[in-house]
Amino acid sequence: MSGEGVVQAALDLAMGVLLPELEMGDGEADLTIDDLAARSQVPSRTIRFYQSKGVLPKPEMKGRVAYYGQKHVERLELIASLQDRGLRIEAIRELVLRIDRGEVDIGEWLGLEAQLQQPWDDDQPRTVTEEELYELSGRKRVGLLNDLVRGKLVERRGNVLFVPSPALLAIATRLEGAGLDLDVVMKARTILEKHIGRAAKELTELAVDRAGAADELDPAKTVEHLRPLAMEGVRVLFAHAMQNELREIARSPKVAKVSARRARADRRS
Repeated sequence: MSGEGVVQAALDLAMGVLLPELEMGDGEADLTIDDLAARSQVPSRTIRFYQSKGVLPKPEMKGRVAYYGQKHVERLELIASLQDRGLRIEAIRELVLRIDRGEVDIGEWLGLEAQLQQPWDDDQPRTVTEEELYELSGRKRVGLLNDLVRGKLVERRGNVLFVPSPALLAIATRLEGAGLDLDVVMKARTILEKHIGRAAKELTELAVDRAGAADELDPAKTVEHLRPLAMEGVRVLFAHAMQNELREIARSPKVAKVSARRARADRRS
């Protein structure tokens, strides 16, 4: 199934669960908090917590007794669904307040949320045996497994091995095969993760701020177009930066020193 198909399937599933609940109306407020807890399978203490956080509408007071209705049942179901999707209570509060004010369409939000959660590549974690690991990495030498575990490219999990990123594993072992020490490769990975992570955070904040300020932008379509273009942009900019740095090094005394050391090593061998 294509990425677009996965997004649509997730959206259809979520819409089928949530929209009927949101369209049922308020209903008569005739449930005590204990009745609401029994109906929703949410403990009374949790219901009070949701009220204190502003994610649950206020009950209707009849004398000194608080009564709840169908809208409270629906809201509790919505909260549970959003928590299952990974949202924290602060994010849920912001979302339901905007829904209540008519600023957010729940169907549109679900589509955007599904789009944002789509992976940007096919590099997915794998669980493998030791033999499969050597096939995946394309190398087999004494101590390789321990070195990969130490470099956090592989994790031991009982009788199997967990590979968080098969693509990074392949890159690391190919670089080692080309003569780079695995420790150097892992230091390079740390440098890249640090700077790319910071760039991704700043670019995401920029895109979110821009999308929030421009009514004409479709956030889901923006993300769809951003994915391939951002990857290509990173490749081009990094290539230019590396080219500039290598040119600077070529004009510096460092290259002559490295060449001299290499020549002495060749003569000794």
